[in-house]
Amino acid sequence: MRKPKLPPGTPDDIEQAFYEALQLGDIDRLMACWADEEDIVCVHPGGPRLVGSAAIRAAFEAMFSGGSIRAYPEQVLRLTAHGCSVHNVVERVELLSDDGLRRAYVMATNVYVKTAQGWRLATHHASPGQLDAPADVGSGPAVLH
Repeated sequence: MRKPKLPPGTPDDIEQAFYEALQLGDIDRLMACWADEEDIVCVHPGGPRLVGSAAIRAAFEAMFSGGSIRAYPEQVLRLTAHGCSVHNVVERVELLSDDGLRRAYVMATNVYVKTAQGWRLATHHASPGQLDAPADVGSGPAVLH
């Protein structure tokens, strides 16, 4: 199946399309956000490194088999230089449980590259979630690990 084409746009446009595709459970639209490179990478919270479009597509298809993913990017920090844009986002993920609507927060990094088709996603890396919204620590102490 041919993947739908996205119009050229900014990294923000592709990010918006990516999260909309998650929320709609639309695998073709989601895969259209990714670069046409064999070394694209996706890491889901606590999961293995998925390399290439076939592995990434299979993982999202499995996730969509349970329904769409209500993930919303918040607190986006951007760094764009030399044909690459790195977005660090807090993903607010909403789940409907027997107890009602539940929220969790996931820290994610999305890397966009400028391609012949325009900006496309090259890497999505998400950490395990937490129940409380993270505080924006700004420029706190310089402790790396």
